[in-house]
Amino acid sequence: MPIITVPRRRAALAALACIAALPAWSHAADDSAYPQKPIRLVVPFPAGGGSDTVARLLGRELTAMWGQTVVVENRPGGSGAIGTGAVAKAAPDGYTLLLGATPLVQLQGAYKSLPYDTFRDFAPLARLALSSDVFAAPVSTRVASVSELLSAARATPGKISYGSYGNGTSSHMHGELLRMQGDVDLTHVAYKGGSPLIQDLLGGQVSSGFVDVASGKAALNSPKIKVLAVTGERRLALLPEVPTFTELGYRDFEPNGWYGLFVPAATPKAVTDKLSAAVLAILAKPAMQTAIREQGLEPGTLEPEAFLKLMRRDAEIWGRIAANARITLD
Repeated sequence: MPIITVPRRRAALAALACIAALPAWSHAADDSAYPQKPIRLVVPFPAGGGSDTVARLLGRELTAMWGQTVVVENRPGGSGAIGTGAVAKAAPDGYTLLLGATPLVQLQGAYKSLPYDTFRDFAPLARLALSSDVFAAPVSTRVASVSELLSAARATPGKISYGSYGNGTSSHMHGELLRMQGDVDLTHVAYKGGSPLIQDLLGGQVSSGFVDVASGKAALNSPKIKVLAVTGERRLALLPEVPTFTELGYRDFEPNGWYGLFVPAATPKAVTDKLSAAVLAILAKPAMQTAIREQGLEPGTLEPEAFLKLMRRDAEIWGRIAANARITLD
């Protein structure tokens, strides 16, 4: 057996220390050079909705900024839970992003179990935009106001339906709020996104529906539907003549929906900082703000810390609504 002298032992230990330090040094170098390959931006809802629209606006800008393609991938299902769960399990390297929306905090109080925990498994990078739901009915329903629709529901119990863009979403919650406060029997019809819902509203297959404004924008002035009210704190610039639910005397319709960007929670801070700074810079551009408004949305930029605080507040509010409406999802 060879004898290792003290100097040789010291040299060996020093070499081992250098080898142990290599992965950390290499990882830091990779973080600073991020991004070095295409980025996948997962939208957990169908193409054509508000989340999809915002994702494609943001992806285009990030691609131009970094010279790396941002691929938008729609993975709908489970009111967003399927695509969201896939991102939670993705490698935390900054190459898989989530375009999340309000259901990210709403589902926590509605589902018995989820393949992720919003506040444990994700890190918010920025809030991107604000949205409202429009409450509309086909003209074939022959109602001109919310009160007329509720009167029709009272006269024909079980015959009047409302569509939502997914179980546990804002539109589902809004429908249940209206049902409870109007003390009427409204049948819930859940769709996989806003686009299929608006198509059935136009075709008269559903009596009414809460549609996010981005999905419904192209159809809002159609002679086939009548917009009865909007959610949120103020009237929409696109529909200045349509009252808010608050104006009509209903409660808890004031909160706006939101869209935000997220990464898996274990993503290195160097990467999350770089991503967040890039996104906030993009959102500050007047051209980007104009593009967001053209979709019927409002710019609603928040930095990570403020966004996380808002998410926790919203989770409590929507959880209370889900409990009162007894919304429980499998």
